[in-house]
Amino acid sequence: MISHIFLFFFFSFSLTSNGQFFDYTKNYEGSSDLVDLQYHMGPVISSPATSLYIIWYGRWKPTHQSTIRDFLYSISSPTPAQYPSVSNWWKTVRLYRDQTGSNITGTLVLSGEFHDSTYSHGAHLTRFSVQSVIRTAVISKLPLNALNGLYLVLTSDDVEMQEFCRAICGFHYFTFPSIVGATVPYVWVGNSKKQCPEMCAYPFVQPKPFPGSGFVARETMKPPNGEAGIDGMISVIAHELAEVSSNPILNGWYGGEDALAPTEIADLCLGVYGSGGGGGYMGSVYKDRWRNVYNVNGIKGRKYLIQWVWDLTRNRCFGPNAIN
Repeated sequence: MISHIFLFFFFSFSLTSNGQFFDYTKNYEGSSDLVDLQYHMGPVISSPATSLYIIWYGRWKPTHQSTIRDFLYSISSPTPAQYPSVSNWWKTVRLYRDQTGSNITGTLVLSGEFHDSTYSHGAHLTRFSVQSVIRTAVISKLPLNALNGLYLVLTSDDVEMQEFCRAICGFHYFTFPSIVGATVPYVWVGNSKKQCPEMCAYPFVQPKPFPGSGFVARETMKPPNGEAGIDGMISVIAHELAEVSSNPILNGWYGGEDALAPTEIADLCLGVYGSGGGGGYMGSVYKDRWRNVYNVNGIKGRKYLIQWVWDLTRNRCFGPNAIN
């Protein structure tokens, strides 16, 4: 949705090792009877090649940037990783099309980056000020690409965002010409490592049980790339890229009556990462020899844990790691 809300506290899941699944639970992966997903005749991001521009806001470690870049490259890599891969996952997103019959783009091209290490708009941002961050990046370095551009604003773990941790881990929207100079879609995602990893980097960080709540903390799962904040960010980035691509200016694919508070294609599968997911279960996923948890493969041997999205043809949530 526009505001990416994570309520991860009650999710659990089963693991696979060496290709073997266990603790398989009932398939809860959505119900077509409960889904009100509709097309509202607006555009989707359907350019044959969409130019993606990253704005790194704050101070970033090069290793963390590389992990995120590799995920983005994995979406449309010409040499797909071992199945199931990130590019296989994106094929479900690509099922959505606009009124001309054009499907969502199959190619995201990393076309430019801007490093705002001086915190040009401070360490406390609002949803509205993100547009000013984009304007600064455009004035300083990046092109203003209103034809096929998509902007990804990523903030470091010391940057506070309005409603971050309380209601959102990320969101997507579009810029106002009066601020940026054109209408372009964008995504914001923050690193929750210092502020709320138990909210936005679950299951790699467990919430602390409240006394008398009855909540029992489960085994903490190891992040596939060794950094809970970054691996948590990647899951949110995947969620928001799927939704901004299918609903870039809020008149594309979504459910509900309010375009400003829509239920979008990833919201319908919130918390579902594998078969059996839903109803409080993340579903069956993998673990590697080091017990790192993942469900898709990326380039350079990378592994990621990313959320499923709603599949139009199957009328349920789906990901390439599904076992049925």
